[in-house]
Amino acid sequence: MKKILFSVIVLLAGLGLGGGAALATLVILGPRPAHAEAKAEAEDKTLVFVPVDKLLAPLVTADGRLTGYVQFQFNLEVAEDKSGEVTKRLPLLLHAINMRTFKTPMAAGPDGMLPGLDQFRKVVESAAPEAFGPGVVRKVAITQATPA
Repeated sequence: MKKILFSVIVLLAGLGLGGGAALATLVILGPRPAHAEAKAEAEDKTLVFVPVDKLLAPLVTADGRLTGYVQFQFNLEVAEDKSGEVTKRLPLLLHAINMRTFKTPMAAGPDGMLPGLDQFRKVVESAAPEAFGPGVVRKVAITQATPA
């Protein structure tokens, strides 16, 4: 009888300790947020590139001086199911980029005639949520930059 009682007490103590550990882990780490599940689901989607053909942008120096123009071609990496919507809304992206480029110093090199590709990429990344909403554009790939 003592062995059975001892086994039951050990079993209940084990359940209590295990449940307490699970509760403490839940309190400390918290439940997984719903947006984390949505983000994990979004990462599983197939990604495609939407091409953006020829955008003319001014080359502006840090002091605000216009040194010339550059023609950019770039691609936007988006989820495949969003590519149609992104293509339809490209004029809004181009507008948002145009509203930023004239006040963003993108001129590089000693004569200010080379485009700063990193600055242009940042301009596109900051304009994309305005045109498509947050999180739609994953990456910006600049495929060509030609002084005009």
